[in-house]
Amino acid sequence: MKKTILITGANGQLGTDLVHLVDSSLYEVVAFTKQGLDITDYPVVEETIQRIKPDWILHAAAYTNVEAAEDEGKEMNWLVNATGTENVANAAKQVGAKMVYVSTDYVFDGTESTEYEVTDQVNPLNEYGKAKLAGEQAVQSILGSDGYIVRTSWVFGVHGNNFVYTMMKLAQTRSELNVVADQFGRPTFSEDLARFMLYLVGDSKIPGGIYHFSNDESCSWYEFATEILADTTTTVNPCNSDAFPQKAKRPQNSILSLLSISKLNYTVPTWKNSLTRFKEKTLENKV
Repeated sequence: MKKTILITGANGQLGTDLVHLVDSSLYEVVAFTKQGLDITDYPVVEETIQRIKPDWILHAAAYTNVEAAEDEGKEMNWLVNATGTENVANAAKQVGAKMVYVSTDYVFDGTESTEYEVTDQVNPLNEYGKAKLAGEQAVQSILGSDGYIVRTSWVFGVHGNNFVYTMMKLAQTRSELNVVADQFGRPTFSEDLARFMLYLVGDSKIPGGIYHFSNDESCSWYEFATEILADTTTTVNPCNSDAFPQKAKRPQNSILSLLSISKLNYTVPTWKNSLTRFKEKTLENKV
């Protein structure tokens, strides 16, 4: 008998990849957009999960507007990322489902000079990071070893709004761009992240807990932008963060250590490799 996977946020950047990549010959898949399942409404979440009784919940639904989360989107940020995640975890517990929750590098304050391990002290600087951390804590306290937390960073995918698309669009009308060179992290292709989440589902020996998943090798936003626009005539100039004042404070160094992944003998592509595959896919979609 096939196991059942329930996917939240199914029309988002990551959720769309999960729906496309899951093997329907191995799993029954039930996918919900935010219109189809309001995770902030616990009675609805409880009824839905009781009815479906999934073996796994891949929780890709999230509020991701980091800037808006500081003021006009603050309430929605906490409702979705903290309360919504707690609702899904509680309903998962009732039916004995395992859950994969996607968290963020923004749970760290970025003051360390080395890569962040899964066991390092958390100290989020912005409301988005604080709400995602609250979601982590809910999953851990409610589900214990049946909860899987995957922290990721700088996500870009074919099916969403992201930094890569922003740079490509700006390059169509500008000959020069200034991009922040004093913030460092790891870009993550959403398709690679989705594959890793499905790998967790497929191997019953992998224990619950916190994992860091991003593409291999790190860079600054400036280095990332330079690679994105390598085949254009647009010049990319490095600048400091204070050239672009933002409401939400960002960690200066949020490079996630991939040690937790390497222990699983899981091979992670470099971000340059993933960016190449992303570009190939976007070109295919234009044909």
